[in-house]
Amino acid sequence: MSDNKFNQPLSGNQMPRFGGPATMMRLPAQESADGLDACFVGVPLDIGTSNRPGARLAPRQIRDESRMLRPFNVSTGAAPFESLQVADIGDVAINTFDLKKSVDIIEQAYDDILQHGCVPLTLGGDHTIALPIIRAISRRHGPVGLIHVDAHADINDDMFGEKIAHGTPFRRLYEDGALDPQRVFQIGLRGTGYSANEYDWGRERGFNVITAEQCWHRSLVPVMEDIRARIGDGPVYISFDIDGIDPAYAPGTGTAEIGGLTVPQALEIVRGCRGMNVVGGDLVEVSPPYDSSGNTALLAANLLYEMLCVLPGTQYK
Repeated sequence: MSDNKFNQPLSGNQMPRFGGPATMMRLPAQESADGLDACFVGVPLDIGTSNRPGARLAPRQIRDESRMLRPFNVSTGAAPFESLQVADIGDVAINTFDLKKSVDIIEQAYDDILQHGCVPLTLGGDHTIALPIIRAISRRHGPVGLIHVDAHADINDDMFGEKIAHGTPFRRLYEDGALDPQRVFQIGLRGTGYSANEYDWGRERGFNVITAEQCWHRSLVPVMEDIRARIGDGPVYISFDIDGIDPAYAPGTGTAEIGGLTVPQALEIVRGCRGMNVVGGDLVEVSPPYDSSGNTALLAANLLYEMLCVLPGTQYK
């Protein structure tokens, strides 16, 4: 490792990339968030998904594909491991036979993480997990702003009569008072729907919707500059569904939709969160069985690293 007082990813010059610990970025593992400024944590749940399964396998695969990540972000100058204590605290032990019990288990696990003052970065899992995570975060920070990248708004009232599923979390969170609706930005929404007014429920409550078509053929740097100004200094959570990105780049997901964001646009969105009071983030809906090349999990690992690089307290060179 390093003489640096902060944990460091295991270097590829010390151990071949295909060896070493099976943790995010080959960081040290620990059992709790005690003493950490930020942590990577897995939630291997996919019993809330409605189409292709497999997201339960994603935390392990994302960790594996993170082995090429190095500590310094050469593009942005971010040096998170020079100023933040970070570790991988493993996976939440969900109940794979009971979605509602799993939601309670996840919420309690994040209460435990947050009591240490640690910022959680989550390897999902399907998007249901955003519900208990943001519930826990809002109890600590109050209603949060939201940067939500997704092909889908996830504001259904129910799915097959169920109030909790991967298509309902942001309606439930609004009802809970866990979101500050004027500071909710949903980016990349697209695809077919059950009505022509698919996004109106959110818009009527103050959500800001930026469809994929509004993003086509343009840089999102100006969009993020505007969002940053409107978000202000209040707490904000990043929830990134990998299906927000076009399936040409991220085919390994459960509910793929054509016409999505590009990888550079995804980087612009996350990097554009620098300067915000980011209190947590997740990357969800990677499905390794549909990711034959590993590229979707590789992209997910890089986006989680980029989230780490925009956390408050990150040092820049």
